[in-house]
Amino acid sequence: MTESSSPYRSLQFTEAVERFDLIEVTAYDVVLDLAADDKTFTSLTTITFTSQGGDTFVDLKAAHVHRITLDGAEISPDLVERGRLPITATAGEHQLVVDAVMPFRNDGEGLHRSVDPADGRAYVYGMSFMDAAPSIFACFDQPDLKAPFTFHVTAPIDWTVIGNAPGTQVERGSSSALWEFEQTQPLSTYFVTLVAGPWHMIHDEHDGIPLSLSARRSIAEHLDKDADELLTLTRQCFDEFHRLFGIRYPFGNYHQAFVPEFNAGAMENPGCVTFRDPLVFTSKVTRSQRIQRATTVAHEMAHQWFGNIVTPKWWDDLWLNESFAEYMGNRVTADVTEYDDAWVHVSYARRQWGLVADQRPSTHPVAGNGAVDAVAALQDFDGISYAKGSTILRQLNASLGDEVFFAGAIDHFERNRFGNATMADLFASWERAGAGDLSNFTSNWLRTAGPDALLLDRQAGAIVKTPPSEHPAERAHTVQVATAEPSGAWERSAITISQPTTPLPVGPETGVLIDPDQDTWALPLPDPVSLTAYKTTMATTSDPMLRSSIWNTVRNGLHNALISPADVLDVASAALPSEDNDDALSYTLPFLTGKTVALATDPKVALDTLHVGCRSLLERATAGTTVQLAAFQGAVDSASDTELLNAWLGKSELPHGVEIDDDLRWRILVRLASLDAVGRDDLDRQLAESPSTKAGVDHARAVASLPHAEAKAWAWERFDGSVDASNYELIACGTGLWRAGQDEVTAPYVDRYFDELPGIAAVHSGWVLGDVVAYFFPMTSLQSSTLERAGAVIESEGLDLTVRRNLVDMTDELRRRVAVREAFGA
Repeated sequence: MTESSSPYRSLQFTEAVERFDLIEVTAYDVVLDLAADDKTFTSLTTITFTSQGGDTFVDLKAAHVHRITLDGAEISPDLVERGRLPITATAGEHQLVVDAVMPFRNDGEGLHRSVDPADGRAYVYGMSFMDAAPSIFACFDQPDLKAPFTFHVTAPIDWTVIGNAPGTQVERGSSSALWEFEQTQPLSTYFVTLVAGPWHMIHDEHDGIPLSLSARRSIAEHLDKDADELLTLTRQCFDEFHRLFGIRYPFGNYHQAFVPEFNAGAMENPGCVTFRDPLVFTSKVTRSQRIQRATTVAHEMAHQWFGNIVTPKWWDDLWLNESFAEYMGNRVTADVTEYDDAWVHVSYARRQWGLVADQRPSTHPVAGNGAVDAVAALQDFDGISYAKGSTILRQLNASLGDEVFFAGAIDHFERNRFGNATMADLFASWERAGAGDLSNFTSNWLRTAGPDALLLDRQAGAIVKTPPSEHPAERAHTVQVATAEPSGAWERSAITISQPTTPLPVGPETGVLIDPDQDTWALPLPDPVSLTAYKTTMATTSDPMLRSSIWNTVRNGLHNALISPADVLDVASAALPSEDNDDALSYTLPFLTGKTVALATDPKVALDTLHVGCRSLLERATAGTTVQLAAFQGAVDSASDTELLNAWLGKSELPHGVEIDDDLRWRILVRLASLDAVGRDDLDRQLAESPSTKAGVDHARAVASLPHAEAKAWAWERFDGSVDASNYELIACGTGLWRAGQDEVTAPYVDRYFDELPGIAAVHSGWVLGDVVAYFFPMTSLQSSTLERAGAVIESEGLDLTVRRNLVDMTDELRRRVAVREAFGA
């Protein structure tokens, strides 16, 4: 796949600079007709802009162009090439009108249209990030050409339409209706959205701000059940953000739309935030899932200030959006909502995401990555941009204090209100607020890639700090160190680690845990004595943050082949029966049943060990609690006894308090499928009896998990594009295809993956392209020959950037797993 075979050109940074200097966009007026067809929609865009005089281009990704005029003069639609319409404008004001037909999409980008299998109703939502806006309307698609938007939308008569600004249905015909929307505040094109369909709506108001929620009709009762919690979270977060920033939310209505087949967790579109609709809980969920939803709600609300009021000028500063929202979302959730343990959740849910990304060959600085074009920028939209960046901002807040930290943020918002700014602008605001010179901070923490590794050298009686070898940074880590004798409680003491070695004399059997409260961004690694202490103290350690840090340190050790899978399983055997936090189960058990078991000397024995631990917890967990639910989920995923699984499926032999709902039913079916204990006909029947979007995804995962050639071929047809599949179904198929222990039927797909990968960008695009590369990667093929094949494709010329980046990351993960097996004789 060469860059030239891509259907559209990616906007280059140099082009964005030239276009910004040449034009200023005054306003957009967009007329959409969503009622005429279920494959396409008409889009009439009028752009008013001022030019300095010269040549430029408009971004347009249409299925067909009817007519284009510039100041009334016709422009040939044939001039549109690879998503660009070249125009020449004299100095002064101009009006461009583009009348086009756009495609509805099913990849979670552009204007995504889906049909709910539960009732046959169709729904549409817009996702303009990062470069999908031109597939909805013609535009100058770059973040620093902000302008107000006015929308006019024709939709089926029974649909509700929501946009970035308040809207009203103004005309009703026999089968369709016209919706008119107020003009928005100036927006970057990637924030523009609309949500249209026969939604179930809930309305409320808080502090003068109209609030609303929407979801598909088939899950209306579940949105009703969740509405009080969601609206309470929203009110609490608004009050806290108003208190911290002293600037009121400026975008009118605040609508939260839960939409199907959404790629991200959520998108912060001003006035109309979109969320993936599995966040409307249709089955019983763990507290962990509720905290995740709460932090997501708060994260998107933080974006209304950082991101929406002030937007990065170019994609190289996108990390600021995400790091700031990640930090503030977690902080506000912990401070003012019922989920005061949000930081423990962050430890389990986000820490490893960032640390693993920061150890990949593809690691990059938090800031200053250049982002030569939009596609390149998307490659760095990862755990470094979120987890690492937010941790560093938290460190900065701890150093500056709230008074200076928020005074600088407020100065930044006020100076750049409804405009664009850079990292330098923000840090200048902090320096004006009293932070002092932050250049060393930015150089060492934000512009240098890689974490410092922290490891206790007992013989030397010191903590050894190993900086990144390519560009060592001078970082000082002010942290706690927890110590414990093998049978004793943990005690914390403060320490600053700024030199290559920092004295820490401890006893020969004293367990040590570096940075138990995760106050810094670093990679704590376990020494052998401390690892033994983790095994012996986990059963009696009640501090949830300390337990989460033990698990992160253990995971760091396995990732770097410093400890064996057997060691990890020993920690699990000690920890599982005493666990009382379902976050630990929700995030640790998938790591154990997936990665650790696959690397064990005897995977079956390893899996049985985990099953025993989950069953032990089930016996002591209080009936009906979320800890019991998480333990039961783990027991299902680790079960090898098909008779027991079938009994649970039939709702017998269940622990008191466990009820089999749709989520648990499909979880059991997926496990039975991987064990070849359920037939394809049974899976099809289960779906037909209770169709839903969620069930369709679970069905895809179950079918792909069957250890049969026909099932693997069925999954592969979705990868190679022979059969269309939604974004969620693609991920499910990749997950199910590569099951450990099914090497005989998956072996042919190792070569097929690498043979077909260079051309996969012609089949999939955008967010989904990265997903299929990652989820269909042959991670169960723990062979040096697989690494060689991957390396050869990585080095091939003309490989699509998204394909290469994801392949590099997955290959690194496979290489590390092979290293564990080689080190410990599995």
